Amino acid sequence: MPDRLIATPPVFRFAPSPNGHLHLGHALSALINQDMARAAHGRLLLRIEDIDTVRCRPEFEVAILEDLAWLGFAFETPVRRQSEHTADYQAALGALKARGLVYPAFMSRSEIRAHVAAAEAKGSPWPRDPDGSPLYPPMDRDIDPAEAAKRIERGDRHVWRLDMAQAIAQVTTPLAFEETGDGEKGSLILDPTVWGDVMLWRWDAPSSYHLSVVVDDALQGVTHVVRGLDLFAATPLHRLLQTLLGLPAPIYHHHRLLTDNLGRKLSKSEGDTGLSELRASGLSPVDIRRRISLA
Repeated sequence: MPDRLIATPPVFRFAPSPNGHLHLGHALSALINQDMARAAHGRLLLRIEDIDTVRCRPEFEVAILEDLAWLGFAFETPVRRQSEHTADYQAALGALKARGLVYPAFMSRSEIRAHVAAAEAKGSPWPRDPDGSPLYPPMDRDIDPAEAAKRIERGDRHVWRLDMAQAIAQVTTPLAFEETGDGEKGSLILDPTVWGDVMLWRWDAPSSYHLSVVVDDALQGVTHVVRGLDLFAATPLHRLLQTLLGLPAPIYHHHRLLTDNLGRKLSKSEGDTGLSELRASGLSPVDIRRRISLA
């Protein structure tokens, strides 16, 4: 088993992004976190994951807090906002840079699509990550560091990516994690290389989700990560980053997802009915629990 942070009491967290209104899927995750924290006599934290400065807006954070208060979701203060802790993510990225585990990548999205399309036109399917995105082409990994530094100095737009092969080469223990959720259970070992050279820093944001979430969980002393099954595939990548950065491994619990009539996961981007609308229609928090099948 991996090293885990032992805390008394255990620490849970709900971590929404203020890029839209909360819907029933968010209510499910928030309330499962709260129910599990209460059952374990643990602490419950709220984290606002507002690292995406393009889509996250203050009015959505206000709406999140109103919806959670209405649901009866009781969390400790102060709330951690990622936008206030960018130095933590820069420090983690710096540690990976110092070990030669990341590299600057200069290809734009359109250039990546063109490269993948050209490769697939020759009859070879391009590998894709668990989210369905094509893995990053390998050319930038081999750019001379001096040349890359010149390009950065002159202002070429770039991101920083994990050199997956180098990262795996530096891991000497199995990337195990303990899973207690609604899918596979037990001590699991899954392959992080399916993510390829994943992006850890964007030119328009001080971090990526994958880097910031493992840093935040460690700094907040989170012992139990309770989130949807849509993030299960990211867990081996998160365990890899935790191992490289010397961070403890929490226990993971990936819960069921709520879907619409077509079997599609509820989503802010698809405009699924928000909790505020359900509240305005006269539903109570008890009604919400019934709708999401929580006792």
